[in-house]
Amino acid sequence: MVHAPKAVPLGSVFGSRSKNEKTPAPAAPVDSKTPRDPQAPKGRPTPKRSEAQSQRRSVANTPMTRKEAAKRTRDARRADMAKQREALASGDERYLPARDKGPVRRFARDFVDSRFCIAEYFLPMAVIILVLSMLRNPGLQNIALLLWLGVIVLIIIDSVGIGIRLKKQLKQRFPDEPKRGAVAYALMRTLQMRRLRLPKPQVKRGERP
Repeated sequence: MVHAPKAVPLGSVFGSRSKNEKTPAPAAPVDSKTPRDPQAPKGRPTPKRSEAQSQRRSVANTPMTRKEAAKRTRDARRADMAKQREALASGDERYLPARDKGPVRRFARDFVDSRFCIAEYFLPMAVIILVLSMLRNPGLQNIALLLWLGVIVLIIIDSVGIGIRLKKQLKQRFPDEPKRGAVAYALMRTLQMRRLRLPKPQVKRGERP
């Protein structure tokens, strides 16, 4: 005996199909670490290369803590001071202090260092005069007073002569360069003993700059 095929409701067939068509498939999870396909569309514009590099530099240079920033500042200051000390010994213009930089200041230093200056012996003579004046001997005290007056007069005369000659030389050699304070800078250098001067002398005595 042959049984008739069982009827299937059309609504359930078409309804299931339409429901399956309307229900979207779940999107695959996107891994943020997966590199993006260059051909794929993006949700935001690509930053310029210069901006990306500046952002990377700013992130790399930004200290993580205040303690780290202070340490970095101290290290940079120590490095600058070390370069400055080397420059004061070698005369390297790149790392000299601002008051010693420039051709005018360099010439003023060489002008002083190439000459014998009475003022550079002021401190040793002052010590000798002080010792003589402390002795309880009226004769030695009078000699100390005369020496003191003589040293002061000689230093003034020598300093005036150096200032006049240096000013003349600066006008001839550097007519367009600012020369303000150069003479006073040189005269202050004459008060220091040659071996204690900074920057170190770069010329010998008698060698004209």
